[in-house]
Amino acid sequence: MNPAPKMNAKNISQTLRSLGDPDIAEHSKRFFKTGEGEYGAGDRFLGIRVPVLRKQVAKFREAPLQEVEKLLHSSYHEERLFALFLMVVKYERSNAAEKEAVYDCYMANTAYINNWDLVDSSAPYIVGEYLIARDKAVLYTFAQSESLWERRIAIMATFYFIRNSRFDTALAIAELLLSDTHDLIHKAVGWMLREVGNREPDRERAFLASRYKSMPRTMLRYAIEKFPEGERKAYLKGEV
Repeated sequence: MNPAPKMNAKNISQTLRSLGDPDIAEHSKRFFKTGEGEYGAGDRFLGIRVPVLRKQVAKFREAPLQEVEKLLHSSYHEERLFALFLMVVKYERSNAAEKEAVYDCYMANTAYINNWDLVDSSAPYIVGEYLIARDKAVLYTFAQSESLWERRIAIMATFYFIRNSRFDTALAIAELLLSDTHDLIHKAVGWMLREVGNREPDRERAFLASRYKSMPRTMLRYAIEKFPEGERKAYLKGEV
């Protein structure tokens, strides 16, 4: 019988590093834009596919939050992603006080949640869930942050609200981000607008009515992706 793994950051890191593949790591460096001047500049990769990472979650889900936080500070992308997977699981399985601790830890460490996959796999399930019945002022602050990733957290957290048929905050954050210059924000906002439309098409169309001609093209394309072809073409031509 194998002994239980040690629930500390060092042991988790050793386990993950044993799963790395240099060829996958090289591909990931290109995929996540790690070149000079790109959004993921300088990030490092072990070369572990997401399904392989997720298989390890059950083994380490009892790791103390302080150890998970240490792992979140890793220079390796997959270790930070794994820490966030663990935080999501911890949050889902916790009582109210423990949920608050996970949320506080997350918000204190946004500097390490620094790529789109890290944000998207965690913000809705921790930040969104925590704030759905609370003051959402922090999302408006994040939406105006100099940090690309805090801005993405702001809009992606609203995915949880949208899934619970609460659209006002998502649309308000989208409004704040309409003039954002980064493609990753254009995609995220367009995606959330599309999700609103999937549930209440009239709400999305009402939002687009006075904004679609001026919003970034990528944002608009994402937002209208599920519209009928004729209507989609009309939006793209500015003829709605």
